[in-house]
Amino acid sequence: MIHTALLSVSDKHGIVDFAKALHALGVQLISTGGTAKLLAENGLPVTEVSALTHFPEILDGRVKTLHPMVHGGLLARRDSKEHMAALREHDIGTIDMLVINLYPFNQTVAKAECSFEEAVENIDIGGPAMLRAAAKNHQDVTVLISPDDYAAVLSEMKSNQNNVSYKTNLALAKKVFAHTAQYDGAIANYLSSLGDDLNHQQRSPYPETLHLAFEKVQEMRYGENPHQSAAFYKDLQTVDGALANYRQLQGKELSYNNIADADAAWECVKSFSTSNGNNTTACVIIKHANPCGVAVASSALEAYQKAFKTDPSSAFGGIIALNVPCDGTAAEAISKQFVEVLIAPSFSKEALAIFAVKQNVRLLEISLGNTFNTFDFKRVGGGLLVQSPDAKNVLQNEIQVVSQRQPTPKELNDMMFAWRVAKFVKSNAIVYCADGMTLGIGAGQMSRVDSARMASIKAENAGLSLKGSAVASDAFFPFRDGLDVVVSAGASCAIQPGGSMRDEEIIAAANEHGIAMIFTGIRHFRH
Repeated sequence: MIHTALLSVSDKHGIVDFAKALHALGVQLISTGGTAKLLAENGLPVTEVSALTHFPEILDGRVKTLHPMVHGGLLARRDSKEHMAALREHDIGTIDMLVINLYPFNQTVAKAECSFEEAVENIDIGGPAMLRAAAKNHQDVTVLISPDDYAAVLSEMKSNQNNVSYKTNLALAKKVFAHTAQYDGAIANYLSSLGDDLNHQQRSPYPETLHLAFEKVQEMRYGENPHQSAAFYKDLQTVDGALANYRQLQGKELSYNNIADADAAWECVKSFSTSNGNNTTACVIIKHANPCGVAVASSALEAYQKAFKTDPSSAFGGIIALNVPCDGTAAEAISKQFVEVLIAPSFSKEALAIFAVKQNVRLLEISLGNTFNTFDFKRVGGGLLVQSPDAKNVLQNEIQVVSQRQPTPKELNDMMFAWRVAKFVKSNAIVYCADGMTLGIGAGQMSRVDSARMASIKAENAGLSLKGSAVASDAFFPFRDGLDVVVSAGASCAIQPGGSMRDEEIIAAANEHGIAMIFTGIRHFRH
């Protein structure tokens, strides 16, 4: 039974109402510093920790709860005669509930103007010590680190004569240990990112030790293949517009491959949106992590229809993403094909009604954002590769025309579109485009020439002409044979990074063919 609660929070959201409810239940309130002052100002009887310990807060508040009167009250096992005798001998009362959240270390070091001294002062010592003590003794102590848990605990206390079940206490203790582990990891990451000069502004994005924290969203029936187990975890703080923020409106449970492909589709379609909200309506169809159709148009319906034309065979069972709301007309067209997952910022009532009769179709609603993860990760044997995300979108003022012939305005638009798509195609990537849609995509071949041939075959199979098309290559053409293939297929212009030792040979080939060619200076390998 909860008789006494110690409250000491940096996040004071909801704490006054929670304390009032505890007081109404007859719980004695103990608190520290600012929290005690806030509760007293709201008319609550509160005992300061210094009165409990008979020792003042010292060292600018660095020492206030590190005392046997506090930790004895938290750690004593109520079912141990020896423990309870020791409490009586030293006149220590039990503390049955602990409500704490820690100094805001992450928020502090996220500020550009943060100093090393400010960061160090926001390393909480007493808070984690009390949290770990209470969580260790969870059979007797209820410990809360989040205002999100206040209501549920109060409800349980009111219906159970101030008692909280062991099941609830254990669940709360698990949250505590996960939280303190993440907190200590953040401190280690920060400190090991600093150089010898301890300059906050010059710290490395890659710390000497890297501690990561994720929370489980779901376990899955299997991984990439049925003999593999799998689960999906998300960042504790996901970025705006990230796939992990999805809300599933209907459909079967997402599989491992669904989530991987949905992320590829969503990241690609987001690239056609801008931070000021001036979005180009786009549709992306993904199959096995590669775009098999991408298009922009004036409406969701038209964008989908153009994207579907690129490769109708591969679109079967694919993942479709729109960067605009899915309306009834688009839903009607999409519902006629077999689709695993459909993603959009929102769905109209008409669209939801259309898909209601296709309950196996997974509908995901994700708010549109244009931010990226801080890091990309790839697991290798015994290690982890870490890199910044490929967030670069080349602008027209950054490109260089290297051919004798200048591109026409239409060719320039087609090349910029093709380049944006190529960024999301597995290397070696060759992408033919025209009029805001993909015509043929060659992905993941060991030879760039083979990717070029495959892309033209895809276009031919779909009945699409490549005459006058723009072609993008995610990396430079190492030899002129790749350029010869795309030109013979019908391309009138090409966009590529450049940077080959044979650039002059490739430029000469472009001039020989009479095509326009652009160098971006940026490569988009995607492995």
